[in-house]
Parts: sequence; structure tokens; C-alpha cells
Amino acid sequence: MSAPHPTPADDIPADVRERHARLSQDLDDHSYRYYLGSPIVSDAEYDRMMAELRELEDRYPSLVTPDSPTQKAGAPISNEFAPVEHLERMQSLDNAFDDEQLTAWAHRVGAEVPVEAFLCELKIDGLAVDLVYEKGRLVRAATRGDGRVGEDITLNIRTIDAVPLRLDESVHPAPELLEVRGEVFLPATAFEELNARLADEGKPPFANPRNAAAGSLRQKDPRVTASRPLSMLVHGVGAHRGVAFTHQSQSYEMLAAWGLPVSDRTRVVSSLDEVRAYIAHYAEHRHDPEYEIDGVVVKVDDVALQRRLGSTSRAPRWAIAYKYPPEEVTTTLLDIKTSVGRTGRVTPYAVLEPVRVAGSEVEFATLHNAQEVARKGVLIGDTVVVRKAGDVIPEVVGPVLDKRTGAERPFVMPAECPECGTPLGQQKEGDVDLRCPNTRYCKGQLRERLFFIAGRKALDIEALGYVAATALTQPLEPAEPPLRDEGDLFNLTVEQLLPIRTLVLDPDTAEPKLDPKTGEPKVVTFFANQKGEPKKTVEKLFEQLEEAKRRPLWRVLVALSIRHVGPRAAEDLARHFRSLDAIAQASEEELVAVDGIGPTIARSIVDWFAVDWHREIVEKWRAAGVRMAEEGADEGPRLLDGVTVVVTGSLEDYSRDGAKEAVQELGGKVTGSVSKKTDFVVVGANPGSKYDKAVKLGVPVLDEAGFRVLLTQGPEAATAARLAVGETPED
Repeated sequence: MSAPHPTPADDIPADVRERHARLSQDLDDHSYRYYLGSPIVSDAEYDRMMAELRELEDRYPSLVTPDSPTQKAGAPISNEFAPVEHLERMQSLDNAFDDEQLTAWAHRVGAEVPVEAFLCELKIDGLAVDLVYEKGRLVRAATRGDGRVGEDITLNIRTIDAVPLRLDESVHPAPELLEVRGEVFLPATAFEELNARLADEGKPPFANPRNAAAGSLRQKDPRVTASRPLSMLVHGVGAHRGVAFTHQSQSYEMLAAWGLPVSDRTRVVSSLDEVRAYIAHYAEHRHDPEYEIDGVVVKVDDVALQRRLGSTSRAPRWAIAYKYPPEEVTTTLLDIKTSVGRTGRVTPYAVLEPVRVAGSEVEFATLHNAQEVARKGVLIGDTVVVRKAGDVIPEVVGPVLDKRTGAERPFVMPAECPECGTPLGQQKEGDVDLRCPNTRYCKGQLRERLFFIAGRKALDIEALGYVAATALTQPLEPAEPPLRDEGDLFNLTVEQLLPIRTLVLDPDTAEPKLDPKTGEPKVVTFFANQKGEPKKTVEKLFEQLEEAKRRPLWRVLVALSIRHVGPRAAEDLARHFRSLDAIAQASEEELVAVDGIGPTIARSIVDWFAVDWHREIVEKWRAAGVRMAEEGADEGPRLLDGVTVVVTGSLEDYSRDGAKEAVQELGGKVTGSVSKKTDFVVVGANPGSKYDKAVKLGVPVLDEAGFRVLLTQGPEAATAARLAVGETPED
């Protein structure tokens, strides 16, 4: 039977396109919030949405674009610490949720290469980190970040007893270079003790062990990190020189000999049935380890086979994460309320009788939209099933029908915005979401946008927290809001701030917090002390506003809150256009031509700049001195502008991602397939069919030396250094 032909783009049903766009947007939003530490959906719900998106793209391959969540790994990084480029990219893992999906993965792998052994290990619910040792000495540690760039946390990692500062060379000499990947975690008992201590000190507890580990590693004072009993287990090797591994399990043996912490629960097995037995054992003994786990990772043990299988844009083909079903509890659904987000989307959320799930107490859960409430069939007052797999906010699965008393009542989606009272509506026909159209003046939307602007992935203004954002947009009468819109942010004065009194709102619900002494809503004079003088916060705020003006262009682009334009897309746009004016003037066709930008993002950008008051914000920021272009934007074309490159085979001095980034930094474009429009194909050891196609099409072929010429001298010099037809790097 012949393979089915991909459905032409024009033949994709409109409802499928709409669903694909909605899932893509929601997954990007959820991924961003997750790495900010404030997710609004459970891991299980995120995985379900991702699976649905993959299914749509399998049925309609033309929906796959570089900006699809299925093609991206990880999330943007925090800028609280210095950015660090990983020597090799840290990828995500594809997931399997049942035996059928696990079997399908094993068959795909086996169809390409004969697999003699699998390595099974526990999937720790911790914080992924990257350690770099040079000649046996720890020189750098970083968070995973977006997979390419992480945060430098070297000083904090050095406080963890399990991490050796020098490798033990009593068995094996230390390699010249060793990049190690692993998970930092807080043991379950230590987590309980830490939260108890925080409660005694009157400080808010951490939601779960993973958040506690992340918060501990992101302390600016390493002494705070040292006071937390963090530990670590390593589970992989990135870049390395001076050592070679034939099997993943062999690398673990050598890592352990060097004194690195390796799990004693890892097993090498020879059949899929043994993999299933390992998974089943830890499903029954999930709480035996000292750390939280949410599944099992299965890898092809043979490193040579790993290289042959390769990776997609976000995950290795030679590994998969088998995810356990999330743990479930029951509690009472006290109420269903709504909140408005920065894009005007009004979202219902569940108010729960506080309940402990997977090690943390929760009282709120998102319900996405009115259709989702109806689909789940929940009523206010129901006993509901809540499940959680290490998330901050859990998922309401559905009602326990046997426990209904008849006193329950249905949820009715409000017709007006909960913040400004404007009638809600669909942005376009068929939308499942209702939005507040009062985009500019809705106090709730403006507050959320302002808080977003101050976030680590945007302009990183630490002094502009949620209370400050509320004070600037929603002061108590008789004060007038200092901000008409976010365009006024850089024109604030001390005189505007001092008289402001405001309610303290919960950032998860936008509901007023209550004063524990009086039971009344808590009111603060945020910017002035009791004498009416500026607090230190005010000086800090103005200092950070000045610093924010000098942020890179991509951060400014993120801060504008253009729908679908997250940090990754913003970086691609800034790299390509190099100025905000060029982005604003670009057509949809020019925007889609940028690597990583799809039609949804392009349309959103064009629509955003078509709005008068949006352009006013840009001009206000420009007048205030906010950076609007990349350095050197007026210096003319870059060395590889307009050059398209394909890389195939293994290079000695460049990983596949490293080669791609080297080209992109010089203005070039790297694609995954060879065509007549390809300018150069770079071939390393064991090139695949792309080399053959390049020869057939007459596309210039470069070996690694020729690639270096391309990067340093440009396309004309590289053309002179290309390989002869039929010649390979081995020749």
C-alpha cells in the first residue's frame, strides 16, 4: 500500500485550522507560565493538549510550522542570573502515556536499527541542570533554560554536597572536557521540613518539591541555597573531549567512578517486556525513592545507535518518557469564578476546599472556558476529583455523581468583564473563549500586561511586582491611576506614586487578600512610608526602569504583549529585522519568511501594529529612550544574509545546534531539507541522503574546513573551498 499524500494546505477544514491555532496558542502560553513558576494547567492536561495537537499535525502535515509547540523544546530563560550557552543543546523528551504508545515507539526505533538493549531509569520531577567540567574541575553550572541558553547558577550548585567540585581520578583520568546533565531535587522529607520552617517564620510555603528546588537554586545569596538540603542525580552527557562511551550505561559507570551522583535504580534490559516490568514495578513503588517521580525514561543503550537515530527539532528519537497517570483526590468545588488575562481572555477557575495533592495544598484550578465546564459536567457544590502530577495548580477531572445532594447549582458564564463590566464577546465567530474588548482601558487587562512587562522574560523589572502593578492601575479613590496605558510606564514621577493606596490582590485569582487580623480586604500604601516619604522601593523602581530601557530588542518586543509572540519568536524576529520599525513595517509574507515564524504569528504582528494606540505605546517608549534596535542595525548586511544552509552528518567541532546557531548569528538560514534554493550543504562523518540529493541537484557541498571558511570569509570564499562532486569528507 502506498503512503497517503499530505493534505494540501487549502484543503484543511476551517474548524481543524481553528483548533490547531487555539491549541498552539494555549500550549505556548502554558509552557511560558510553567517556566515562570505559575502554571495554570496540570501536566496531564498539558500532555493531553500536546497529544491532540500532534494528532492533528499527523493527519494534516502542512499544519506543521517551525513555531508549532510540537517543534519546540523547553521555554525561555530567566534573566535573574547571567545567560550561559550550553555546549550542546539540552532537548526535551517525547512522552508515552500507555503501553500502546510505548510499543509504537519501540517499533519505530527497531524498524531503523537493531536494538539489543534498553536503559531504564526513573524520571525525577526536579530541575534540569547542566554541569561543565574542564580537566576535572567544575567550571560552570547552568539551568536548562530554553535548551540552548540557561542561567549561570555555578555558585549555588557548588553548595550541593552531592556535586563534586573536582572529579575523582583514582579509577579513570578526568577528560579534557565533560558536560553533564542531571536533575536537582529536594528530598520529600526535606521538603516537608522546609515548608514547616517557612510557616513558622510566617513565610509562604513552596507548592511542591520541584518548585522548592527551583526556588532554592535561584537564590541570589548562595548561603540561602546552602541552607536547603538539595541533592542531584546525573543522567546524561553532553559535549565531551578526551573520553569516549560506547553505551549510555557505560557512561553512567564512568560518571560514578568520577564521583558524580548516579542513580542506583537504573537498569539495562534486553527486551520490551523487561521495560514493561520495570515500569510496572515503579508504578507500584512510586513513593519508594527519596525524590518525586512522574514516570520512567527509556533509552537505547548503544551510543552509536543513538547517533544513527538522531533527533527531531525538540527531542531525541532514541529515548522516550513513559508518564505515570497523575495521582487523584476528591474535594468540594466551593465556587466557580472568572478572571481576565492580559489579552482580554476571561477564564473560569475553580475555588476548591483546600486539599493536599501530591505533596502540596491547593485551592484553585483552571477550568479553561465555559464549554470545558459543561464538558466536565461539574456543578458548584459538587464533590470533584482533582488530580495533579507535581503541578502548582491541579486539574478538576469531573464530579463524583454519587455524592450529589441536589443542592448543587450550575455555573453561568458572566456576560460582562469581571474587572471593568464591559460586555464580553468572541474575538471571531466560532471562538470558544469570551474576551473583554475594552483592551486599552480594562483595569484588569492593563494590570496583567504591566505585571507581564515586568517579568523576567520581558523587561525584568523586579521592583514592579503584582502589588505595584495593581497600585499603578487600580488605586483606591480619590487617587487617579498614574498609568493610562503601559505607554506611560517610563514617564512616572515620584509625586504620582506617593499618595497611592491600593488593595492587595492574589495574583492567581485577582481577588483581594484579607487582613488576618481584621478579616477585611488588605489595603497598603505601597510607595510611601508612614511619614509620606518614598520607600526604598521607589528608588529601586526608577533605577530598574532606566535599566529596562537598555534591554535587547527581543525583550522589548515580548513586553508589547503581541499575541503569540513569545521570547523565542521575538529572538527570531529581532535577529532577522534588527529594529522594531522594520518589524512594524514588514508584510505578512516578509514575516513568514523568517525562520521560526509561522502565519499565525505573522498575522498577529500585522494586526497589532495596525492599532493606533499600540503604535502610540511604541512612540512613548521611544521618546523615553527605550531601545528600539539591535546594536549595529545600521551597519548593513551581515556575512550570510540570504544564504540557506543544510547540515548533515556529524561534525567534529560543532553539534548540529551549534552549527545552526553559528549560521543564524551571521544572518543565514538553516533548513532541514535540500532543494535547488539551498546555497550550501555542510557534510560531516556518515552523511545521509541529503548529501546524495545535494550532489544530484548540484548544490555546493562543504566539509567542516569549508564550513569554517563560510563562517569566517563568506559564501564566495566557501564556493572556492567546496568539495568536488562525488567527494566526501572521508576522502
